[in-house]
Amino acid sequence: MAKKYLIETFGCQMNFHDSERMAGLLDQAGYEPTSEDSDADVIVINTCSVRERAEEKLYTRLGELRVLEEETGHRPVVAVAGCVAQQEGEALLRKSTGHVIDVVIGTQQLKMLPVLIANAAQSAVAEVNINPWDDVTFPLGITRRGDPLKAYVTIIEGCNDYCAFCVVPYTRGQERMRARVDILADVRDAVAPRRKEINLLGQIVNHYQAPDDPACDFAQLLEAVNDTPGVERIRFASPHPRHTGARLIEAVRTLPKVCKHLHLPVQSGSTRVLQAMRRRHTREEYLDLVDRIREAIPDVTLSTDVIVGFPGETAEDFEQTMTLTAAARYESMFSFKYSPRPNTLASKRLPDDVSAEEKTARIVALQALQREVQTALHEEAVGTVVEVMVDSVSRRQLGELSGRSMGNTVVNFRAPADTPTGDESWIGRTVPVRITRGGPHSLRGEAIPERTQAPILL
Repeated sequence: MAKKYLIETFGCQMNFHDSERMAGLLDQAGYEPTSEDSDADVIVINTCSVRERAEEKLYTRLGELRVLEEETGHRPVVAVAGCVAQQEGEALLRKSTGHVIDVVIGTQQLKMLPVLIANAAQSAVAEVNINPWDDVTFPLGITRRGDPLKAYVTIIEGCNDYCAFCVVPYTRGQERMRARVDILADVRDAVAPRRKEINLLGQIVNHYQAPDDPACDFAQLLEAVNDTPGVERIRFASPHPRHTGARLIEAVRTLPKVCKHLHLPVQSGSTRVLQAMRRRHTREEYLDLVDRIREAIPDVTLSTDVIVGFPGETAEDFEQTMTLTAAARYESMFSFKYSPRPNTLASKRLPDDVSAEEKTARIVALQALQREVQTALHEEAVGTVVEVMVDSVSRRQLGELSGRSMGNTVVNFRAPADTPTGDESWIGRTVPVRITRGGPHSLRGEAIPERTQAPILL
């Protein structure tokens, strides 16, 4: 009987894609997936270090596995991967209560996972490998992709920017580009089983410069993916505002498969705070970029990341974040209360001098404003027609379908009356939907005949 593995993932899209890669490696090594702790011979916890709560989840989970062993005698090999593993290394063994962790594997050593697990199963000493490794290749066809419709494809590992709040350069290393030929092979492999949407990943995707083709920048890579048969939609995360120039804007505007959505992390609306964050752009430059993008791509949607309570942020600085949010009119926002992350410049050089109460008050106010903006945008969409790629069928509402527009807005609608209830053949279909209602988080509409042209994309 084959041994079984369970992978649990905390964190970002890149972490989820790393988990898909680790799953493929374990499949190749002869393991089978399971969703039950009690069945798993190997449990991999893929961690995030961006926020403190993600680390807390790890230690809580390790405690649960210790209790499982005490109550049932079941003792799987436990591997900790991801950014916390890279950051803490052997210290994880000391910080976790009891002998629970058998493998600590860094972000640049994923291909070693089956070997480390095999070694740990034969040893009383934990295997720790957090060594840096410049090789960003990965065997084609190994990744076990979990989504039947969408696929992640990494184009860059690591980052060189060293924003003051960010752990990525310390946990994922220096910026390394994947070869253009490898990326396109990965894209072709991903769409071969009829996946339709490609999501290109990198800490700063618009830094991309192909190591095997000096003429290929990120805009040209988008063009090459756009020309790949089988691809219907292309998304990417995340571009840095400072490097979002005319070539990228033109690519988003003209390439038909590239979604008309840009995630532009601003982090703060105050130039003074942006300088302290080492973001290397000003409030005015950012708003000018937003204007240029909207002028070139009138139907574009924008999203962003914002940190409140960064060291030294005053009430006036925060008010500038509020006014920038109102001016930019984001379709969505990821907002966070600042917390010092290990090894970062801010944690070493800047006192965490905004109180917890003030951080909470500011994020509540920011999120309330963002809900107002989103609600207004969605109400303005009523009466328009959007192209929705269906990605789910409701388990609670019979005949209810859901998907995303080209602008990455969630749209819920009922299938036409002649569609069999719960028919999952809708998954992956692109359907024109007339919007009938807009709420703070999503749109609601009704499917219209396929022959109806969709004049407006949201």
